[in-house]
Amino acid sequence: MSSSTVEPILPPPDRTTPEPQPREAHLARPHHHHPPAGRRPGNRLASLVGLAAGLVDAHALALLRATVGIVFVGFGVLKLFPSASPAEQLAVDAATKMTLGLVPETVLLLSLAALETAIGIGLIVGRRLLRPALVAFFLHMGGVFSTLVLLPDAMWQPHSPAPTMEGQYVVKNVVLVAVCLVVAANEWARHPRPRRRTAG
Repeated sequence: MSSSTVEPILPPPDRTTPEPQPREAHLARPHHHHPPAGRRPGNRLASLVGLAAGLVDAHALALLRATVGIVFVGFGVLKLFPSASPAEQLAVDAATKMTLGLVPETVLLLSLAALETAIGIGLIVGRRLLRPALVAFFLHMGGVFSTLVLLPDAMWQPHSPAPTMEGQYVVKNVVLVAVCLVVAANEWARHPRPRRRTAG
């Protein structure tokens, strides 16, 4: 009589459970700590720049008006004090030539001070004062640039087409002219004058 040994049947291994990884592989895995997208310094800086650009774009014309207005008020007030403005004598000499010497220098200086201050206030305040201030500005700039012709010895270096320091002081006003051209174009485009109806 023969005896047989029956081996126990083991269940198949469960393949759903993950095999444990070696400790060395776990330690070698790099750890990256990324801040949330909303907290990244680059995104925050870009948001601030975009906000500033939006504010400047929305108030660009008001900013241009106020900047030129402050410059004019400052230069106008300086002319009220003797020898406070570096362009005082230059402005008086040019105005004296324009008026053929018929107006005293003190009156000319006070008139220029009042004109520049009024132009600056009109540009800053805007509204109904803006158009008269712009007209006065361009007329005043015509007088300012005429000094390049009326006072050639003071405006240009001898034997050279380069302007003197006083000439550069005058030429730089092209920036103010360009700014006010932009402001004037926008103002007249927004509120054009109504056309008069012709009879007939």
